[in-house]
Amino acid sequence: MPTRITISTAALLLAATLTACGGSDNGDNKADEKPKTSSAPAASKKATEVDCAAEDIDQKTWNTHCSDEVDDAASAGPEEPLALGKPAETIGDQGIGVLEITPTTVVYTKEGGGGTSQNGTFVFVTVKARATTGAAAEVPAPITGNGWQWIAPGGEAIGWGGGDSVSVQTESFDSTGAIQPGSFQWRSAVFDLTAAQAKGGTLQYLDGDGAAYRWKIPAADTGPQITEVKKQLAG
Repeated sequence: MPTRITISTAALLLAATLTACGGSDNGDNKADEKPKTSSAPAASKKATEVDCAAEDIDQKTWNTHCSDEVDDAASAGPEEPLALGKPAETIGDQGIGVLEITPTTVVYTKEGGGGTSQNGTFVFVTVKARATTGAAAEVPAPITGNGWQWIAPGGEAIGWGGGDSVSVQTESFDSTGAIQPGSFQWRSAVFDLTAAQAKGGTLQYLDGDGAAYRWKIPAADTGPQITEVKKQLAG
Protein backbone atom coordinates (compact mmCIF):
# COMPACT_ATOMS: atom_id res chain seq x y z
CA MET A 1 0.00 0.00 0.00
CA PRO A 2 2.72 2.59 0.77
CA THR A 3 4.31 1.88 -2.62
CA ARG A 4 1.04 2.62 -4.45
CA ILE A 5 0.67 5.88 -2.59
CA THR A 6 4.22 6.89 -3.58
CA ILE A 7 3.55 6.20 -7.25
CA SER A 8 0.28 8.13 -7.26
CA THR A 9 1.91 11.06 -5.54
CA ALA A 10 4.77 11.07 -8.06
CA ALA A 11 2.31 10.96 -10.93
CA LEU A 12 0.45 13.93 -9.52
CA LEU A 13 3.67 15.86 -9.06
CA LEU A 14 4.75 15.11 -12.65
CA ALA A 15 1.38 16.25 -14.09
CA ALA A 16 1.51 19.46 -12.08
CA THR A 17 5.04 20.11 -13.28
CA LEU A 18 4.07 19.59 -16.94
CA THR A 19 1.03 21.87 -16.59
CA ALA A 20 3.13 24.58 -15.01
CA CYS A 21 5.71 24.35 -17.75
CA GLY A 22 3.04 24.57 -20.44
CA GLY A 23 1.55 27.67 -18.86
CA SER A 24 4.97 29.23 -18.55
CA ASP A 25 5.73 28.62 -22.24
CA ASN A 26 2.46 30.24 -23.32
CA GLY A 27 3.17 33.24 -21.17
CA ASP A 28 6.72 33.56 -22.47
CA ASN A 29 5.48 33.41 -26.09
CA LYS A 30 2.98 36.19 -25.49
CA ALA A 31 5.59 38.27 -23.75
CA ASP A 32 7.97 37.83 -26.68
CA GLU A 33 5.34 38.94 -29.22
CA LYS A 34 5.76 42.59 -30.29
CA PRO A 35 2.65 44.70 -30.73
CA LYS A 36 1.68 45.21 -34.35
CA THR A 37 2.02 48.79 -35.49
CA SER A 38 1.06 50.49 -38.73
CA SER A 39 3.59 52.60 -40.53
CA ALA A 40 0.86 54.36 -42.53
CA PRO A 41 0.30 57.27 -40.13
CA ALA A 42 4.02 57.94 -39.87
CA ALA A 43 4.42 57.80 -43.62
CA SER A 44 1.47 60.12 -44.08
CA LYS A 45 2.89 62.59 -41.59
CA LYS A 46 6.27 62.45 -43.26
CA ALA A 47 4.68 62.95 -46.68
CA THR A 48 3.04 66.20 -45.59
CA GLU A 49 6.23 67.63 -44.13
CA VAL A 50 7.55 69.02 -47.43
CA ASP A 51 9.66 72.14 -47.72
CA CYS A 52 8.12 73.73 -50.81
CA ALA A 53 10.86 76.36 -50.88
CA ALA A 54 13.69 73.82 -51.04
CA GLU A 55 15.89 74.25 -54.10
CA ASP A 56 16.33 70.49 -54.59
CA ILE A 57 12.62 69.59 -54.53
CA ASP A 58 11.62 67.46 -57.53
CA GLN A 59 8.74 68.33 -59.85
CA LYS A 60 6.52 65.39 -58.86
CA THR A 61 6.76 66.23 -55.15
CA TRP A 62 6.12 69.90 -55.83
CA ASN A 63 3.03 69.14 -57.93
CA THR A 64 1.64 66.84 -55.21
CA HIS A 65 2.27 68.95 -52.13
CA CYS A 66 2.96 72.54 -53.14
CA SER A 67 0.77 73.55 -56.09
CA ASP A 68 -2.20 74.30 -53.82
CA GLU A 69 -0.06 76.75 -51.85
CA VAL A 70 0.74 78.66 -55.04
CA ASP A 71 -2.94 78.70 -56.04
CA ASP A 72 -3.90 80.06 -52.62
CA ALA A 73 -1.21 82.75 -52.84
CA ALA A 74 -2.34 83.76 -56.32
CA SER A 75 -5.95 84.16 -55.16
CA ALA A 76 -4.89 86.27 -52.20
CA GLY A 77 -4.19 89.36 -54.33
CA PRO A 78 -4.18 90.69 -57.88
CA GLU A 79 -1.40 89.89 -60.31
CA GLU A 80 0.93 92.63 -61.48
CA PRO A 81 -0.69 94.71 -64.26
CA LEU A 82 0.55 94.30 -67.81
CA ALA A 83 2.30 97.14 -69.62
CA LEU A 84 0.35 99.19 -72.14
CA GLY A 85 0.59 97.39 -75.49
CA LYS A 86 0.79 93.87 -74.03
CA PRO A 87 -1.99 91.44 -75.12
CA ALA A 88 -4.11 89.20 -72.91
CA GLU A 89 -6.09 86.11 -73.95
CA THR A 90 -9.65 86.51 -72.64
CA ILE A 91 -13.01 84.75 -72.88
CA GLY A 92 -15.72 86.34 -75.00
CA ASP A 93 -19.14 87.44 -73.80
CA GLN A 94 -21.30 84.63 -72.35
CA GLY A 95 -18.24 82.37 -72.40
CA ILE A 96 -18.20 82.10 -76.20
CA GLY A 97 -14.94 82.35 -78.14
CA VAL A 98 -11.56 83.81 -77.21
CA LEU A 99 -10.47 87.41 -77.66
CA GLU A 100 -6.94 88.77 -77.57
CA ILE A 101 -7.36 92.16 -75.90
CA THR A 102 -4.60 94.77 -76.30
CA PRO A 103 -4.86 98.36 -75.03
CA THR A 104 -2.41 100.28 -77.22
CA THR A 105 -2.66 104.05 -76.68
CA VAL A 106 -3.88 106.47 -74.01
CA VAL A 107 -4.78 110.14 -74.56
CA TYR A 108 -5.86 112.65 -71.90
CA THR A 109 -8.10 115.54 -72.99
CA LYS A 110 -10.63 118.00 -71.61
CA GLU A 111 -12.96 117.64 -74.57
CA GLY A 112 -13.25 115.91 -77.90
CA GLY A 113 -15.30 113.53 -79.97
CA GLY A 114 -18.46 115.52 -79.31
CA GLY A 115 -18.17 115.52 -75.54
CA THR A 116 -16.88 117.77 -72.77
CA SER A 117 -15.62 116.24 -69.53
CA GLN A 118 -17.87 116.94 -66.56
CA ASN A 119 -15.18 115.97 -64.07
CA GLY A 120 -12.19 117.61 -65.75
CA THR A 121 -10.45 114.99 -67.90
CA PHE A 122 -11.37 112.36 -70.45
CA VAL A 123 -9.08 109.32 -70.52
CA PHE A 124 -9.33 107.76 -73.99
CA VAL A 125 -7.74 104.32 -74.42
CA THR A 126 -7.60 102.55 -77.79
CA VAL A 127 -8.11 98.78 -77.71
CA LYS A 128 -7.40 96.12 -80.33
CA ALA A 129 -9.69 93.09 -79.98
CA ARG A 130 -8.86 90.01 -82.07
CA ALA A 131 -10.71 86.68 -82.26
CA THR A 132 -8.16 83.88 -81.89
CA THR A 133 -10.27 80.72 -82.30
CA GLY A 134 -12.77 79.38 -84.83
CA ALA A 135 -15.69 80.99 -82.99
CA ALA A 136 -16.86 84.57 -83.25
CA ALA A 137 -16.62 86.45 -79.96
CA GLU A 138 -17.92 89.68 -78.46
CA VAL A 139 -16.64 92.08 -75.83
CA PRO A 140 -19.04 91.96 -72.83
CA ALA A 141 -21.48 94.88 -72.72
CA PRO A 142 -21.30 97.14 -69.64
CA ILE A 143 -24.83 96.05 -68.66
CA THR A 144 -23.47 92.58 -67.87
CA GLY A 145 -21.25 94.00 -65.11
CA ASN A 146 -18.15 93.00 -67.07
CA GLY A 147 -16.09 95.04 -69.54
CA TRP A 148 -13.90 98.06 -68.70
CA GLN A 149 -13.07 99.83 -65.45
CA TRP A 150 -10.52 102.48 -64.48
CA ILE A 151 -8.68 101.96 -61.18
CA ALA A 152 -7.47 105.35 -59.94
CA PRO A 153 -4.13 105.74 -58.07
CA GLY A 154 -5.98 105.67 -54.75
CA GLY A 155 -7.70 102.39 -55.64
CA GLU A 156 -11.13 103.77 -56.56
CA ALA A 157 -12.84 101.82 -59.37
CA ILE A 158 -14.65 103.96 -61.95
CA GLY A 159 -16.97 102.22 -64.35
CA TRP A 160 -17.73 102.99 -67.97
CA GLY A 161 -20.42 105.59 -68.66
CA GLY A 162 -19.67 108.14 -65.92
CA GLY A 163 -19.80 111.88 -66.58
CA ASP A 164 -20.02 112.66 -70.28
CA SER A 165 -17.87 109.75 -71.49
CA VAL A 166 -20.71 108.17 -73.48
CA SER A 167 -20.78 111.25 -75.75
CA VAL A 168 -17.22 110.72 -77.01
CA GLN A 169 -17.26 109.27 -80.54
CA THR A 170 -14.50 108.62 -83.08
CA GLU A 171 -14.47 107.32 -86.62
CA SER A 172 -11.99 104.46 -86.23
CA PHE A 173 -12.17 103.33 -82.59
CA ASP A 174 -15.87 102.67 -82.01
CA SER A 175 -16.45 99.22 -83.55
CA THR A 176 -19.23 97.07 -82.10
CA GLY A 177 -20.73 93.63 -82.57
CA ALA A 178 -19.20 90.17 -82.88
CA ILE A 179 -15.60 89.82 -83.99
CA GLN A 180 -15.31 87.09 -86.58
CA PRO A 181 -12.60 84.39 -86.53
CA GLY A 182 -9.30 85.59 -87.98
CA SER A 183 -10.21 89.28 -87.74
CA PHE A 184 -9.90 92.17 -85.28
CA GLN A 185 -11.62 95.44 -84.42
CA TRP A 186 -10.45 98.75 -83.00
CA ARG A 187 -12.40 99.87 -79.97
CA SER A 188 -11.99 102.34 -77.14
CA ALA A 189 -12.53 102.66 -73.40
CA VAL A 190 -13.36 106.20 -72.29
CA PHE A 191 -13.62 107.53 -68.74
CA ASP A 192 -14.59 110.96 -67.36
CA LEU A 193 -12.27 111.56 -64.39
CA THR A 194 -11.19 114.17 -61.90
CA ALA A 195 -7.63 115.51 -62.00
CA ALA A 196 -6.64 113.22 -59.10
CA GLN A 197 -8.18 110.14 -60.75
CA ALA A 198 -6.46 110.88 -64.06
CA LYS A 199 -2.87 110.86 -62.79
CA GLY A 200 -2.20 107.53 -64.43
CA GLY A 201 -3.90 104.40 -63.18
CA THR A 202 -4.82 100.82 -63.96
CA LEU A 203 -7.13 99.78 -66.77
CA GLN A 204 -9.13 96.69 -65.79
CA TYR A 205 -11.08 94.39 -68.09
CA LEU A 206 -13.53 91.74 -66.89
CA ASP A 207 -14.06 89.09 -69.58
CA GLY A 208 -17.04 86.83 -70.30
CA ASP A 209 -16.11 84.56 -67.38
CA GLY A 210 -15.63 87.49 -65.00
CA ALA A 211 -11.84 87.06 -64.93
CA ALA A 212 -9.95 90.32 -64.40
CA TYR A 213 -7.09 91.55 -66.61
CA ARG A 214 -5.15 94.73 -65.80
CA TRP A 215 -2.83 97.14 -67.59
CA LYS A 216 -0.72 99.89 -66.07
CA ILE A 217 -1.57 103.16 -67.81
CA PRO A 218 0.98 106.03 -67.89
CA ALA A 219 -0.02 109.50 -66.64
CA ALA A 220 0.79 111.14 -70.00
CA ASP A 221 -0.26 110.55 -73.62
CA THR A 222 1.43 107.31 -74.70
CA GLY A 223 1.22 104.90 -77.65
CA PRO A 224 1.44 104.64 -81.44
CA GLN A 225 -2.03 106.06 -82.17
CA ILE A 226 -1.66 109.41 -80.30
CA THR A 227 -1.72 111.53 -83.46
CA GLU A 228 -4.66 109.66 -84.98
CA VAL A 229 -6.69 109.73 -81.77
CA LYS A 230 -6.18 113.47 -81.28
CA LYS A 231 -7.09 114.10 -84.91
CA GLN A 232 -10.33 112.16 -84.61
CA LEU A 233 -11.24 113.69 -81.25
CA ALA A 234 -10.71 117.16 -82.71
CA GLY A 235 -12.78 116.38 -85.81
